[in-house]
Amino acid sequence: MFFKRLRADINAAKKNDPAARNKFEIWLTYSGVHALSWHRVAHFFYKIKLKLLARMISQTARFFTGIEIHPAAKIAGGVFIDHGAGVVIGETAEVEEGVVIYQGATLGGTGKEKGKRHPTVKRGAIISAGARVLGGFTVGEYAKIGANAVVLREVPPYATVVGVPAHVVRINGEKTPDLEQEKCDPLQEELCNLQGKVYDLQKQIDELKSEKKGK
Repeated sequence: MFFKRLRADINAAKKNDPAARNKFEIWLTYSGVHALSWHRVAHFFYKIKLKLLARMISQTARFFTGIEIHPAAKIAGGVFIDHGAGVVIGETAEVEEGVVIYQGATLGGTGKEKGKRHPTVKRGAIISAGARVLGGFTVGEYAKIGANAVVLREVPPYATVVGVPAHVVRINGEKTPDLEQEKCDPLQEELCNLQGKVYDLQKQIDELKSEKKGK
């Protein structure tokens, strides 16, 4: 199963990256492929209740790749993380086959709620650079999340969303000017900006606490 998913990850990189010359080079040099391989090992240990070991493996992978994936996250084979630096995937996130995630993207939560608090990203979706998808909702099949968008609610299949907060601008390639999501709410936009800043600050605090415990 591990090697089957590794092959699927390499094939996804070859398919989605025009700079990829061959599969051997991808296996040797692509940080996204490495991070996913480390994650599959960490996820195995997490499932058999060796959670500390799983966390240690995930943090080691983060050190070497710059990509942080919680060992409990469920990631199918055939996912492509391009460049990868700064990518964060949370504990209850689920990522299906064919998803492409670019650098700086976050699949995170919106607070300290329990249960399903990270997004499910369906087959073929694209999460662009710097996008933040925050909450326990679903990003539909083949949806596209624009760069630096802040997504706080469900995204329909085949939709394109952009902005802060994110709103739908196209479905199946057709413009959707009358959708309710596209109406601008300045207060909501400001709240989204503040929420993004709080999320970043909380992440920095958690990192400082981890470093302090390590010392």
